[in-house]
Amino acid sequence: MSDVIQLLPDAVANQIAAGEVVQRPASAVKELIENAIDAGADKIRLIVKEGGKSLIQVIDNGCGMSMTDARLCFERHATSKIRKAEDLFAIRSMGFRGEAMASIAAIAHVELKTRRVEDELGTRVEIEGSNVVGQEPEALPAGTSIAVKNLFYNIPARRNFLKSNPVEMRHIVDEFQRLALAYPRIFFTLHSDNNELFHLPGESLKQRIVHIFGSGYNQRLVPVEEETTIINLKGFIGKPEYAKKTRGEQFFFVNGRFVKDPYLNHAVVKAYEDILPSESFPLYVLFIEIDPAKIDINVHPTKTEIKYEDERAIYAIIQSAVKRSLGRYNITPTLDFNQETGFSQMISPKPLEEITPPSVTFNPDFNPFDSGKASGSRQVSPIPQNWDTLYQISQKEAPAQLGLHRNDADSSAEQPHAGKKQPFQLHNRYIVSQIHSGFILIDQQAAHERILFEQFCQHLENRQGASQQSLFPQTVTLNAADFQLINDLLPDIQALGFQIREFGKHTFVVEGIPADLTSGMSERQVLEQLLEDYKNNQAALKLPRREKLARSLARHAAIKPGTALSTDDMAELIDRLFACEMPNASLSGKPVILTFTLQELSERFER
Repeated sequence: MSDVIQLLPDAVANQIAAGEVVQRPASAVKELIENAIDAGADKIRLIVKEGGKSLIQVIDNGCGMSMTDARLCFERHATSKIRKAEDLFAIRSMGFRGEAMASIAAIAHVELKTRRVEDELGTRVEIEGSNVVGQEPEALPAGTSIAVKNLFYNIPARRNFLKSNPVEMRHIVDEFQRLALAYPRIFFTLHSDNNELFHLPGESLKQRIVHIFGSGYNQRLVPVEEETTIINLKGFIGKPEYAKKTRGEQFFFVNGRFVKDPYLNHAVVKAYEDILPSESFPLYVLFIEIDPAKIDINVHPTKTEIKYEDERAIYAIIQSAVKRSLGRYNITPTLDFNQETGFSQMISPKPLEEITPPSVTFNPDFNPFDSGKASGSRQVSPIPQNWDTLYQISQKEAPAQLGLHRNDADSSAEQPHAGKKQPFQLHNRYIVSQIHSGFILIDQQAAHERILFEQFCQHLENRQGASQQSLFPQTVTLNAADFQLINDLLPDIQALGFQIREFGKHTFVVEGIPADLTSGMSERQVLEQLLEDYKNNQAALKLPRREKLARSLARHAAIKPGTALSTDDMAELIDRLFACEMPNASLSGKPVILTFTLQELSERFER
């Protein structure tokens, strides 16, 4: 019997590794930018086309590579970061395995242009599916430019699993934001389909946060700083009143590397205990500096998970530091700039002997009852005209008082639903309606959500949502990720009844909102809340896009507990509920209607 075990060819091994390292275009963006950071670049440009499917290009001004290194960097496990196994526990660079470039070259067309500062000529290398198809010297600027074209061209199954261009672009923006936050002193730009989405000059961390997420975040940030023998912690957290329903604005960086750690996230949330609204997540951008020998980052292909030597101590430090910052800065606002001293120079200090205390004077001969003096010192107002009309109110008959019990004849004439058992409201939360066998109890919020959800689904199907024109259109400026999301959802949002159009960079003009929205919020608040609810549903539920959008808008537009309803409103709500396809189930699958029979009531009273 012949041997059955054999070594895989390098091309096949690289494709297998690519499945772990490069899962989508955003993964390639992460690896390329990390290499540029390790090369010492202070200017990095990212150019993307068609959500990264046709082109991902990273241009940096780093140290560059020699001709030999330019060819060798595409070999598997070729790296300049480590030399021996012990180096794994002293890693401060972003990459170290030497798998990223080999994996990317195995599944794409790659063009590398690089030149060191001391070299006169650079090197240009072309690779297609791990095969070098060209290498030649070329006059190039100092630094490195890597262009990745036609990602997954030789793995059709993997390419077919990629999402739409806007979805893949949102993942790229997420990775870009994490790296831009981790290194605020580096200049970053991002161009997508010839449009500049980000232009981030080298700046402080707070300025970088504001430039990425919007100018409104300047007043939301609270600084955190703690130095211990175990870790050094610094960064910013958000004020509790600005917490959101999604986790998208939570960032932990360990030695400059973005990590996902539920244990440390719990430490931050625990510090917000009792001051955070329910089902809300605070903003935080926190940096942990720790001895590399006390952590292990080689536990996950994407290097987003880390093992710590003393997790409990780190947990306690983070929790106490966040609590202290909330107590110190949450009430008193802070300013980044120095105090303005221009006004202080206008005040000339006086010596103490020239300062006179204030004195109080009074007239001892003043008599308020002396009419002569009073008339001489002040004028008495004349008697107003038509004073006798003030007494006309006493001649009117008092209106009849409304009694709690009315006669049957009067009630049948005044009630619009005479002959029907009218519903009534219980604690402004539930509606009680009598039926032949007993009564039903309806959750008014869940019922209204079900009604609006089916109505919005019908609008999306027919593309005919009723709209209410705004008297004064409002401009809404979003961050790049939300701007991409709105662009992706724009046809469906307009079908729901929103009148919205693009207006400059990251800005939309809202000229109308769905007619069913009666929350009293501004157009900007409605759109931002819709985005938050949609992202929350997107993370929790695997549903079609239109259904998630209708679900989000229905939850936002539904009447809230504590809303008083008139008899006509309750009757209309019941009629519309029973006209739905699924009146008994809420959007979360819980019951909307509870039925109580007369027999159940008799058993309760032990009859």
